[in-house]
Amino acid sequence: MWSYHNPVEVKFGRGSFSRLADALAGRKYVLVTYGDEYFRRLSREIEAQAGRPVLTIDDIAPNPDIALLKLQIERFAALDAQPEVVVALGGGSVIDSAKVFAAARGDFDAMDAYLKKRTTADTIKPWQLIAVPTTAGTGSEVTCWGTVWDNAAGVKFSLAHPGLYPEFSIVDPDLMIGKPRDLTIQTGLDALSHSLESLWNRNANPVSMAHAITAARGVLSTLPLLADDLRNADLREGMARAATLAGFAFSNTKTAIAHSLSYPITLRHGVPHGIACSFSLPMIIRSVAGEGGIWAEGLDAIFSGNVDNAADQLTAFLGKLGVTTDHRQYGIGDGEWRELIDLAFDGERGQNFIGGKDNLLAAAGLGKEKRKAVA
Repeated sequence: MWSYHNPVEVKFGRGSFSRLADALAGRKYVLVTYGDEYFRRLSREIEAQAGRPVLTIDDIAPNPDIALLKLQIERFAALDAQPEVVVALGGGSVIDSAKVFAAARGDFDAMDAYLKKRTTADTIKPWQLIAVPTTAGTGSEVTCWGTVWDNAAGVKFSLAHPGLYPEFSIVDPDLMIGKPRDLTIQTGLDALSHSLESLWNRNANPVSMAHAITAARGVLSTLPLLADDLRNADLREGMARAATLAGFAFSNTKTAIAHSLSYPITLRHGVPHGIACSFSLPMIIRSVAGEGGIWAEGLDAIFSGNVDNAADQLTAFLGKLGVTTDHRQYGIGDGEWRELIDLAFDGERGQNFIGGKDNLLAAAGLGKEKRKAVA
């Protein structure tokens, strides 16, 4: 038995940004975005169409940290009128931050208790969300969770609630044209990871598989071309479509072992998320060789039946984008790599993985013989 559910209404296509005012439908809104001139211009366009927001939060940092989020939530206390909807205009960090603000409704302590699953936590009732992604990768525009970082404590939290599915997702590839090459690659690889992570997953189902296959094939065929032609509107549209479909795939499965591995890599070594969750993908493919079911069916479709060297193909693909699969190049020694693999299986995302720890250690070159050498 299986089920699939996603309530987000997606408005996709070049020029769809102009439909934001219709989605707002005259409601009071908070705008969450970045503060540079490009986003200030887009903010002015929104105001011209839909009126001024009751509050603009435009000091969003990469990998939103809970200390900054607390200060930003305190700004809601000064509002004369509470918003009816939160608009997120930006990349994954903006959308994740907007989900925190929607969940908190101006009360940081209530959101924090819910986030950290304290026994005193009350059920939250988030404000409505409209997500307008400006990068192709996060998938957060069609999921009900967001990532919150606590750098001081060295931990990462996942904020999850059915009320955090955006009401609307407006995906306009024109907003992504001209994004820097490194950002384009990192976000694109995040989408690829979402696709594969939803396949080697205990929660996989035929609908998520169909989305994942189309998304992965789209990233593999489009991203190398886009990396060398950043203003190509057709390629931007192809990547935006792949990223959204990857979001639909893992919106039902959550991520798995690659993401579980990635969080401490980002926290400890500062590796950008899209790289941290993707450089291990060939290793993971090798570790689940012989697994059947949706994973095998999906892998066969993605690599057109040439599954025996899928990991090698993916290694070459990453190499062309300047991404090494050698953990040591990210400052991670063999001993720490083994520790991170051990830890990854303990987390919720690691428990979604269909593979086993011994096979993954062997694929990492940390089998019994290697483990003795680094003990």
